[in-house]
This record gives sequence, C-alpha cells and structure tokens, in this order.
Amino acid sequence: MDLKTVAVTFVTIFFAELGDKTQLGVFGLAGSSSSKLSVFLGASAALIASTAVAVVAGEAVTQAVPPVWLERAAGALFVVLGLLFLVRAQ
Repeated sequence: MDLKTVAVTFVTIFFAELGDKTQLGVFGLAGSSSSKLSVFLGASAALIASTAVAVVAGEAVTQAVPPVWLERAAGALFVVLGLLFLVRAQ
C-alpha cells in the first residue's frame, strides 16, 4: 500500500466533499434522526460504495484509454464548464 497515495486521496476527497450536497444531506438527516450513529454508518457505507464503483470504473477505463488522455479530457471539461459558468453569470 502506498501511504502517500492514501494521504493525497484522503486530503483531496475530504476538502472536495466539504459543504457539498452530500454533506448537507447528511446534516439534515442527522438533525432529524434520533440515531446519529445510524446516519453516520449509512452515509459512510454510501460513500464507500460509490467510491468502489469509481475505482472499478476508473480501472476499466484506464485499460482502454491512456491516463494522460483522461487527464487532458478532464482538464478540457473543467475549462469548458468554467467558461459556461462565466458566460451564464453575466
């Protein structure tokens, strides 16, 4: 196991998830539930399951498409989305 990859992944996902709709949903569920542990376990299991899907899909895609092209496509998509958000904000 590569601890550097674990740490980078943890920090990246932790900060990316702060304040997103998933966290706000968990916030609401925790506020309306009498069992905070159940909300925590359910939300944790959901994040683990969705992450497992992403890892399996990512591995499958990289078998067909070189990682450098995935990085380029992701970068281009972020630029396009950024430009669309800027144009719509005006």
